[in-house]
Amino acid sequence: MSNNPVQIGGVTRCGVGERFLLIAGPCVLQAEFNYEIATELVRLREAYPINVVFKGSFDKANRTSIDSYRGIGLDAGVNMLADIRDKFNIPVTTDIHESYQAAVVGSVCELIQIPAFLARQTDLLVAAAQTGRAINVKKGQFMSPADMKNVVQKLNKAGCENVLLCERGTFFGYGRLVNDMGSLVTMRKFGVPVVFDATHSVQEPGGLGNATGGNSELVEPLARAATAVGIDALFLETHPAPQKSPSDSANMLSLEKLESLIKTVLAIDSLNKI
Repeated sequence: MSNNPVQIGGVTRCGVGERFLLIAGPCVLQAEFNYEIATELVRLREAYPINVVFKGSFDKANRTSIDSYRGIGLDAGVNMLADIRDKFNIPVTTDIHESYQAAVVGSVCELIQIPAFLARQTDLLVAAAQTGRAINVKKGQFMSPADMKNVVQKLNKAGCENVLLCERGTFFGYGRLVNDMGSLVTMRKFGVPVVFDATHSVQEPGGLGNATGGNSELVEPLARAATAVGIDALFLETHPAPQKSPSDSANMLSLEKLESLIKTVLAIDSLNKI
């Protein structure tokens, strides 16, 4: 199958023949940092041949501990994302965990994200598809890349043709996520753009006992490797002060390092297109 471009909102596209796509933002929405991150994404969009989507979660429903911070909630989160979309003229995305959230999120977000733990949840996928928005599905840590073909088929049959598949590591071995770069090759055969999640891929699930740890030093090497294999988009969580993020701070990329990473990734991507 060809790697067909998908439409994200009115003007943004992702896939063969299109600009490289960067999906980036904080792990959870934080009013005091959202604008700074969105400003940098817009600057990078103007400085480099990339499309960008701002990402921020309103709820982290799969935290390690019951005491972990989850987010600002659906209504406040959707309002915050709408504000960012309108002020910065930038597409926005967030993840949904339950079917009833799809329509509310779809009223604002041009791209809807399905978390890896929920990649097989048929009702959730169907509800997301019915919004008419593009869908980015993260490959389940428990799934082979070949199994993601069924996810694409579910979404297609529910009416969604604008599907992206995202690799974010699998649970296997020595206390951290391990990436199978071959999964990028496999998922490209399904005729959809593929995304590499560079920050969740370096997580150490439960590594802090009551929270997930990570190793942010591996973000850039893994992003380079995935780009060399061949991807259409890069997903990452970034923050001007990662230590101040209430979630996933250990594996987050510092905002000041984002431009350098994008320059490197684009240079590698250009070699793939010779």
